[in-house]
Amino acid sequence: MSHPSLGKPPRSETAGFPEAAARLRASRAPLAARALEIAIDADPSLRSRYDEAGLRNLLRDTEVLCDRLAMCVAGDDPYWLTEFADHIAPVFRRRGVPVDDAVRILEGLRSAARGQLSPEEQVPADHAIDEASKVLRWYRQIAGDARKKNSVLAALYKGIGW
Repeated sequence: MSHPSLGKPPRSETAGFPEAAARLRASRAPLAARALEIAIDADPSLRSRYDEAGLRNLLRDTEVLCDRLAMCVAGDDPYWLTEFADHIAPVFRRRGVPVDDAVRILEGLRSAARGQLSPEEQVPADHAIDEASKVLRWYRQIAGDARKKNSVLAALYKGIGW
């Protein structure tokens, strides 16, 4: 919400497609499960890298992403998902989840939401997912991301002992 002394109106939660947002919220659990399945199909190593508790955590996070996506669709504004991506990136880093996995989950959410949204309702959802992916990819450049590193570049930066 904007600060009242700045004179900016608060962000509208009904300027977009509130009915579509209600559909997304109503089917949050199956939508999140389908999004996680799509992400695992895109990268089968997800299933081997995470144990049962890790996959449940990712499923819970995907449900929250569904809620944030519903807010973006309702208001036709990518703010809520983009800000959430900015706040969740350090949490993913602490849990050892690579940013690339979070982006895959967002792409899975995009594919899963297509079954719930019409083409004109999909436009704000796509825009929000694109903006959130851009924020998460920015965090990829910071050292400490859990992704697999290039061994050749690591040897060059470390220096080769003679």
